[in-house]
Amino acid sequence: MERFPNITFELSLKPFKKNDPAYVEAVCRTIYSQWAPLIKISDTISFMLWTADGSEILEYRGSMKQPLEWGKYIGNPNTKHAVNSGPETLSLHERAYTYMENPPTFTYGDLKYIVTTLKRVGKELTGKPIRVGNTFDPGPEFAISKFKYESHPEICMANTMGAKSFVCCYATLNEDKTKYAGFPGGIPQGTPLGTFLGKQSQVFLTDLGFDFLWLSNGFGFGMEPWSSTGAIFDGKVFHSGEMTDVQQKILNFWTLFRKECPVFRIETRGTNLSAGIDLAGDGVDLRSIYRGGFNLLPPPNSPWAALDGDYGLELIGYMSRMAELPDERYLFRFYTHDPWWANSPWLDRYEREPHDIYLPMSVSRINRKGEIKLPTHLNFLSIDDSYGNMPDQVPNEVIPHILQGRRLAPDQPGQVVWVYPFDEYHNWAYSQPECIGEIFYGDWFIRQALNDGFPMNTVVSTSNFASLMQQGNRIFNGSVLVTIVPEAGSEVEKQLMEFVRHGGSVVVYGTAIHGSKEFLDFMNIRTDKALSGEFELTTFDCYGKTGKPEILKLRHDAKWSGGGIETVVSDTNDPSTKVLVKARLGNAERDIVVIRELMPKSKIIYVRGTNSASYRGGRLLSMDDPEKWFTGGSLMRFALSQLGYSFRYSKLSPSVSNPVNVVSRHDNGFYFAGFAPNQTTEQHIRFPQGAPIFTGMETELKDGYATYRLPKSWSKECRVFVEQNSGMVTCNELAPVEYKIKRKIRITGLKNAAIRFYPGNDETHFKAMTGNNHYPDKPDTPVSVRGSQFPGVYYEYKDITGQIVFTW
Repeated sequence: MERFPNITFELSLKPFKKNDPAYVEAVCRTIYSQWAPLIKISDTISFMLWTADGSEILEYRGSMKQPLEWGKYIGNPNTKHAVNSGPETLSLHERAYTYMENPPTFTYGDLKYIVTTLKRVGKELTGKPIRVGNTFDPGPEFAISKFKYESHPEICMANTMGAKSFVCCYATLNEDKTKYAGFPGGIPQGTPLGTFLGKQSQVFLTDLGFDFLWLSNGFGFGMEPWSSTGAIFDGKVFHSGEMTDVQQKILNFWTLFRKECPVFRIETRGTNLSAGIDLAGDGVDLRSIYRGGFNLLPPPNSPWAALDGDYGLELIGYMSRMAELPDERYLFRFYTHDPWWANSPWLDRYEREPHDIYLPMSVSRINRKGEIKLPTHLNFLSIDDSYGNMPDQVPNEVIPHILQGRRLAPDQPGQVVWVYPFDEYHNWAYSQPECIGEIFYGDWFIRQALNDGFPMNTVVSTSNFASLMQQGNRIFNGSVLVTIVPEAGSEVEKQLMEFVRHGGSVVVYGTAIHGSKEFLDFMNIRTDKALSGEFELTTFDCYGKTGKPEILKLRHDAKWSGGGIETVVSDTNDPSTKVLVKARLGNAERDIVVIRELMPKSKIIYVRGTNSASYRGGRLLSMDDPEKWFTGGSLMRFALSQLGYSFRYSKLSPSVSNPVNVVSRHDNGFYFAGFAPNQTTEQHIRFPQGAPIFTGMETELKDGYATYRLPKSWSKECRVFVEQNSGMVTCNELAPVEYKIKRKIRITGLKNAAIRFYPGNDETHFKAMTGNNHYPDKPDTPVSVRGSQFPGVYYEYKDITGQIVFTW
């Protein structure tokens, strides 16, 4: 198992219920004891203190005797209602309670003692480097902030939790004659927040012994961290002319901050969205921030999926922001407790199900060297709950899943690889402002695809992809590549075509109006007049069940979908081209899913797609009613089925949310993981190799598909694929009971089946046996062939009836 270079335990001051040295030390020792199995596989141990809301930095005067306003509340303390007051009908967002009667009082000196004790006890118990960081949050959630909401409300420019509720990084401060640690003469009029926060942070972090600073809730990345709208997109119009101005404001914040606080490492939370959505909606130029030399740890996966169930958005945000990085470091963060809002996600929101562990832990990135890179940092938000308790139950239950996720982490690309247009999007934002809507659409469309069950969890940037292909790297062989229509004449365009010509499969999505004639001819499509409105959608039986087209209704709004639908097949007589989905508006038809097969295994599919959602107020786009309208994101799953990777769902109604699926590769095996929002949904899965039979499970084969009703969350190994039309097939683990044999797996219920088996990477003792006796003294060894039809190392067996046992 690959170690973590760093594990960070996030906590508030609430567990320190007594301001007493012995009590503080006892709490510290409990933390190290509870999380010992993870500490064992980490090189560095870090703590991130949610001391308050960051106002402890802004308000710092330079004295250890200064009283500390800290996060001793449950709910929002920055409302018109006083803490512990008001009618019981008020929600926690309308007022706050103290988390216990008579909570302790702290000074800045007491905070320094807690920092010192965490380090001293950790060094004694583990012998490892111990870091402690503090947090800055732009919002009103965690502690009373007179600085933000009374002294300097001018810095609250964002409406994230109501009007003027969040601090914006590029705000400026009004004059203030108060003495501050970094500004003993007061704050001059017009002082940039980056300058003020930088100076205050430098003094505060140094004086109290901190090692890093965490910028929370999108601070440093724009104005509206939780919303589709922002400085560029107002919900109706993209103000692309503001891009350069917003870019300079954000970079100016980082430059000014780093001028005053040059050394301390910055770790970041980022937004709830993705690189493309942030860029198009709020002007967040992630590329310039990454390349600015600001010594920051990039944003992790958002914790919001635990709140709203939008795992597609979590995964695209995670992947899009790791496609390119400042260096090789990136972070996975898991939401165990919430120290402020009276919930503990592991126990209530997740219902003790590990889907938000296995889904993001199946994600990996491919770097410029063609290496599979895993997260270097692991964070837990948080290890204490809203009442300052640290129940043993949570680490006891969570740790085994984290260890399993890391042990089975990807070691090669998944079946579907997102070739993410990181550079293209950033280039377009400034050189082709008319493309802002396309950038916005592209990530929203993929978010819908993942929420529909499209199994994509590996990412590489277009730049790294082109470079690797130029070098002759074969890492993508065996994966389906997914990307936008490439820029005309680009190296990406050239290498995508080469990949297909040499037996690869590619799915291209989005508008085609910028594609070169050569690439459009390669896909056998051309552009016509762009159409928008309510279409009749004809799907030509993507799953091969009936052989008849199905008519559906599709709502395509150009504003949310990167323009109108403009594509038709160019050469309708080309025998290698097949239209999978047509859209009709009046007498006009457009081809929105087209497959072209140049030769066996050389396929390219074009998916124009649509964003089946629109902005109707609130934070995010609102989905179209699936009872009335076809969901555009499902076109990607339909397209994938034409490449042999088919995921079908039987559910009670269109409004039932589909399972979210990922498929990763480890030790030559396939690992299926996912989340089922509704357990009445039956999944039907088939790969080119056959029906996947999960280890430790039974499946009924229906028309060659494995069928499963899986629990809320799952992580299942698959090493065997079966070609058999019907019947119940079982795959179970057996005790090895043979010298030097590590594993033994038995498959039963076979009827003249073709079997394809993927052993582990170490094949030294691999063998297969049929019949009822699986012991080595009387083996019945079937004829095997080392497979070559499909990627990877596997063995093929034909006409097997009964059972077969594999050992290695």
